[in-house]
Amino acid sequence: MPSTPENLQPPPSPDELKRNAVIVVPAYNEEAVVARVVSDLLHHFPRVVVVDDGSADKTAATARSAGAMVIRHPINRGQGAALQTGIEFALAQGARYIVTFDADGQHQAGDVIRLLEPLIRGECDVTLGSRFLGEARNLPASRKWLLRMGVWFTRWVNGLRLTDTHNGLRAFSRSAAEKLDIQLDGMAHASEIIDFISRNRLSFREVPVEIHYTEYSLAKGQTTRGILRVAIQYLLDKVVR
Repeated sequence: MPSTPENLQPPPSPDELKRNAVIVVPAYNEEAVVARVVSDLLHHFPRVVVVDDGSADKTAATARSAGAMVIRHPINRGQGAALQTGIEFALAQGARYIVTFDADGQHQAGDVIRLLEPLIRGECDVTLGSRFLGEARNLPASRKWLLRMGVWFTRWVNGLRLTDTHNGLRAFSRSAAEKLDIQLDGMAHASEIIDFISRNRLSFREVPVEIHYTEYSLAKGQTTRGILRVAIQYLLDKVVR
């Protein structure tokens, strides 16, 4: 891991966390759960933006009614594109810290504070949530095996020794987010972000988080075939670049 900055800042106050963070929630056909996700986040942070990635249901209207700012892609482009749109919007809103947060209800709003604290103290540029340092409730063995494969794949490709490489819960300082330019519209963006950290020699820290799996969130997750497609897309992109 790159060395962390030497001039550490005092612990952040709750008000500072709230004032300076924007939570970006990419969403596709999440009408059933997005209101609860937004409401939970708004208990902690006043600025939540949902990027509705061309949903066919009422995701956008439901998120807006729950209190979120909403941006809508007219067509489904993929989670990577939704994240880039949300991050650019958050920067335009003056955010000093940007958090990415999945819309399917498996992340815990309280974990966001733990992700932000190292950034505000100046200890690193990026924090990455890790379910394997924290807790993964109701995680099936087959899904755990797929996630472990993702960890090994990422270590093989870029050498970063992470414990969890496909967790949508992350936080960026403003300076790090300004450098980020996600090119892979689909799910391969997760590996692209790890590449971005490595290529730019950004300091980072993994933070223990809790993931609560439900039948709903598991149904929305990646299959083995889908993960293989993501790996191929990611490797082809590296060759082209």
